[in-house]
Amino acid sequence: MNELKEFLRSLPRPEPSAGMQAYEQEREAALALSPRKRANYETYRKSMRRSADVDYLPIKLDIENVSRCNFACTMCVVSAWRKGKRARDMTLDEFRNIVDEQHGLVEIKLNGLGEALMQGNDYFEMIKYARAQRIWVRMTTNASLLHLRDNYRKLVDSGVNEIDISVDGPDKQTFETIRRQSKFEHVVRNCGLLNDYTRSLGIVRTKMWTLVQEANYRKLPALVELASKMGFRNVIFSLNLHGWGNADLAERNRAVTVEERLDPEDLRGLIRQGESLGIKVRFWSVNDKFDTASPATLCGWPFERAVITSDLRTVPCCMIGDPDAFEIGRNSGKSFTELWTGKEYAAFRKAHLEGKIPEICRACYKTA
Repeated sequence: MNELKEFLRSLPRPEPSAGMQAYEQEREAALALSPRKRANYETYRKSMRRSADVDYLPIKLDIENVSRCNFACTMCVVSAWRKGKRARDMTLDEFRNIVDEQHGLVEIKLNGLGEALMQGNDYFEMIKYARAQRIWVRMTTNASLLHLRDNYRKLVDSGVNEIDISVDGPDKQTFETIRRQSKFEHVVRNCGLLNDYTRSLGIVRTKMWTLVQEANYRKLPALVELASKMGFRNVIFSLNLHGWGNADLAERNRAVTVEERLDPEDLRGLIRQGESLGIKVRFWSVNDKFDTASPATLCGWPFERAVITSDLRTVPCCMIGDPDAFEIGRNSGKSFTELWTGKEYAAFRKAHLEGKIPEICRACYKTA
């Protein structure tokens, strides 16, 4: 088992769709636009995750524009919400205020536990507002709405840097069994529309993400083949499932997690298959990702980023995502900045620094 864990840790990890060089160039452009942003970034870098108290603002945020979805995926907490919705949408003005107040941002993931494109045109305006400041913007979509009102064009033309698309099956039965309320043929068509458009512009923006599980792990080569047919150049296989802080969901997802049954040679074969098709195949695993050996190997989230939900609540990590499961500053009435620099967040960081990893974070830490 330890040998398998070490092998999984050695697998190539995801990188930005357009490559790390493009990401770093855009980050430098954002810093060059604002002396205050650069000063904040340098203060963050010098901190080296050594203090529970921070004197800088986060450099990255996950901002959830909507907490509702038109799918009811078997492994997702959204499927347990009444009518697939937890709270109201974030307004465009609220988003702009967050970006203005959080002047240290170099990256935003602009979605959370929901389908971002359900918001309509305000979503594209959010992207444009962040991109005007050269903030790197990435997002995840189920691709079901890309064809409506030329959303695939609007999304790319907004200037978004990365588009991750969830595809969990290479055929209709597998896909629709996992991603309930979906239509496989619509998603395949929409992925083709999006990738054809980016290709016509000479840019790379997309990655296909697959959550590997009992229902699809024997079909991973077919998923690489499907990715090629849809025009993807990047494929990510996420090797484990979690529960977004929900114990019951975590238990159900553990029952269909297959990470310990994966064959290293099969995974190497996926990389070779991708190379033959002009696709980078990469792997993502949150289990055992971090350890307490030094500040450098701790999870970076408490020290550099957070989630702001659609109803303006603060969650310390995207692997939780749901503020009803865990939240910083519950019912405190404090602003995000007050929470980020306040005592509760400092205590959360201190627990990591002292190796007393909070229960809700332990799944991501190395155990052996």
